[in-house]
Amino acid sequence: MLFNSGTFALFFAAFAGLYWLVRNSLVGRNRLILAASWLFYGWWDWRFLGLLIGSSLLDHRLGIAVEEATGTRRRRLVAFSVAVNLGLLGVFKYTGFFAESLAALIRSLGGTPDWPTLNIVLPVGISFYTFQSLGYVLDIDHGRIKACRDRVQFLAFVAFFPQLVAGPIERASRLLPQFQTPRVITTDSIRTGLWLVILGLFRKVAVADPCGALADIAFAQEHHTTAGVVLGVAAFALQIYGDFAGYSDMARGIARLLGFELMENFALPYFATGLRTFWRRWHISLSEWLRDNIYIPLGGNRFGDFRTLRNLFVTMAVGGFWHGASWHFVAWGAWHGLALVAAFAARPLAGKWPAWVRWPLVVAVVGFGWLLFRVPDLSTARSMILALGDGTAPVWVQSACIYLAWFSVPLLTLDLAQSRAGSPDWGARLDPIPRAGLQGVLLFAIAVAWKREPATFLYFQF
Repeated sequence: MLFNSGTFALFFAAFAGLYWLVRNSLVGRNRLILAASWLFYGWWDWRFLGLLIGSSLLDHRLGIAVEEATGTRRRRLVAFSVAVNLGLLGVFKYTGFFAESLAALIRSLGGTPDWPTLNIVLPVGISFYTFQSLGYVLDIDHGRIKACRDRVQFLAFVAFFPQLVAGPIERASRLLPQFQTPRVITTDSIRTGLWLVILGLFRKVAVADPCGALADIAFAQEHHTTAGVVLGVAAFALQIYGDFAGYSDMARGIARLLGFELMENFALPYFATGLRTFWRRWHISLSEWLRDNIYIPLGGNRFGDFRTLRNLFVTMAVGGFWHGASWHFVAWGAWHGLALVAAFAARPLAGKWPAWVRWPLVVAVVGFGWLLFRVPDLSTARSMILALGDGTAPVWVQSACIYLAWFSVPLLTLDLAQSRAGSPDWGARLDPIPRAGLQGVLLFAIAVAWKREPATFLYFQF
């Protein structure tokens, strides 16, 4: 069930009516959210609903046990939660990758691997809800929160349908208390929620999907050129930003219509003038999760520059592997790890450079990373990198540049307006007439670009 589909519109309309009917019952609303969230997830494939429920029930019980335990028993319980959650990811997401990689290694050594090809279906959203559920147990272990005794509240926290399948990865300390207190829906929350939903739909339907079609053409070329590669990377950069930030906007808007507040997951990342700043603005919930549960436990920046650089690289490599079971995702994470190491080492000099010098460098580093992220395999990446020396410009690139500009200018204009206003809610703060006019323009663009068969969101496959 996609946010950009008529099916979801009908689902949410029915849910909102029931949600209003039980407005005076906190327990009733939590149970309704849980039932609706399970229906929402089961709509994709009911067979994986049991996986979501089972892992959530286990972490609920483990959270209580971890809080009550001490010493060795506590460490073992935490390790068990880590093993189960990462084990789920390992089985469904990485088994085929490791099997294929091992087979390739054996073949390179002259052997003949003799096992069947594994085609394991990846459950939608598993990378997100396992990290959110695991993060809850780790937060209890670190003393950041108390264990939740109410099973329904915890299950609803893990399965909350606005952010279930593509985040943001909410921390229990932020979201779980909102299931424990009555939600108040105000005129302001409705106005800003609707704005975020419209903005997110615009980013996804009217910008990301058309740019994605252009990126598909550029990356599918048999003969790559510098112009084609640069165009394809630029198109994908806009696609993944519009797609993922658009989903996060819609998730936050839908949640706000229900009286919840989700964290901001993107904060104008392409305006960053430093790599560390970029990662504080891009997929903020994952960056925070990796920082708190990998970078800091490894030692952070507390034990000298060498350990700091090692910890930065390892954290980004893990972040790359989280995105997908493929070597090009590992290369993407390693590239950003190396870039952060270089930026850290050069900080005394780079800190003196003006923003107009640092910003293009960030764009170049991030853009090269998007090439590694988007290619199907490393051999294609090699081909496209070597093509950066080909100065020819195919005819299709010329018209594609105009096409790309047509969709990129509105997106960047909205981001500039947000930058000036200092809040993603800026459109909802306008006076009624300008607000209605702006929303009307965005809705018109959405209607023009709307497809009968909606395109899925990129991060559903991660």
